Parts: sequence; structure tokens; C-alpha cells
Amino acid sequence: MELLTYERSGPVVTIRMDDGKVNCLSPRMLRELDEALDRAVADGATVLLTGRERVFSAGFDLAVLRAGGEPAGLMVRAGFELARRVLSFPTPVVIACTGHAVAMGAFLLLSADVRVGAEGPFRITANEVAIGLAVPDAALALCRHRLTPAAFNRAVVVADVFSPDAALAAGFLDRVVPEADLARTAAETAAALGGLDMAAHAATKLRARHDLLEALRDAIEAGG
Repeated sequence: MELLTYERSGPVVTIRMDDGKVNCLSPRMLRELDEALDRAVADGATVLLTGRERVFSAGFDLAVLRAGGEPAGLMVRAGFELARRVLSFPTPVVIACTGHAVAMGAFLLLSADVRVGAEGPFRITANEVAIGLAVPDAALALCRHRLTPAAFNRAVVVADVFSPDAALAAGFLDRVVPEADLARTAAETAAALGGLDMAAHAATKLRARHDLLEALRDAIEAGG
């Protein structure tokens, strides 16, 4: 793996994205994330997914997206298939949001079981309509499921930008902590979740998210 690291410590595996820039969810990054999740399943471990300093992910690779054609379509499909996989993952998934989370980065954030964010001058936003793109149906389903009704409209219709504290109130995050405490807090959270009964966790997750998972599947198959 070139764009991320995979590290196991007891019942927790930490998957850290770091492309040296803004952690674009490029075709390669998406492949590596899928491979890392395969390893986590084999390890039977709780997952802690995080980014590089001050950036969780800026979303899809815009160069691929703007070029269009089959590569762009496959990348978008892979991104939402990843979100659907995280939503239905057999063990708990914690995301430590190290900073900015934009577009698909924000949608991936919405797919985790627990989201812990760092305090700071960071932007969490679905910026599609600000850059000339309609928000995909799969993204709308994710946002509608996790955000408050008022925040849903602000996020997807007018591409509002949320600070970490505003993202907490909106539903993007479950907890916000000082940046220096993020890694420790997220690791402790993931370790505590490792004490759950995993069969019960997995079954309940699928029941609770059945309608969302079906909506995502339908949207992905329809091409967005």
C-alpha cells in the first residue's frame, strides 16, 4: 500500500490515509482502502480510519472527475460502494476526522459508526453545488440519514460550510476534541467498542440501516 498505512494494536486496526496532499479519494486510494478493510475483516478487528494532519479527505480526485468518461464513473461508484461497505461493516468503524472533510470525504465521514473530530479552523462541507455538480442520490441518502433536517438542506442545497462545532450540531460528527487529543480519544473509543458482542453489533447495524443500505444500493446501480 502506497497511500495508506495499516497498523494493528490489540483489537483495533488503524488505517491512516496519507497521499502527501489532501487525501483525494482517487481510484488508487479507494482500492487500497478496500484492501485494508479486507485485512480488517480477516483480523476480526475494530477499525479506526483517519487522515493526515489537518486533512481527513478532500473527496474525489477532481482531475479524474472532470475528465469524465468511464474512469470517473467507476471512481464515483467505488466511493459510494466504500461508504456502503463501511455502513454495513461487521465490526465497529470509528473515524478520526483530522481536519477538512469535503464532498466524498464528508460522505465517508457520515458512514462510520462513531465520528470524532478535531477542533480547529477546518471545513466540513458537501461542496458539489458550489463547484457545478448536482449532489448524487447516494450522497443525498447518506446526508438525509445522518444530518438534522435543517442541516440537510444547508449541506446539500446551498453547500454550507460547517466548522467542527457546527458539524457536531448538524450530525456530521459525534464528538469534537482538541486536536492534540484526537488520536488518543479515537483510539480509546475504538478499543472500547471492541468489547461489544460483534454478532449482535453486526446484526443490529444491518437492521437499523436496512432502508439506507437499500437506497444506496439502488442509487449506485442507477449510476449515482
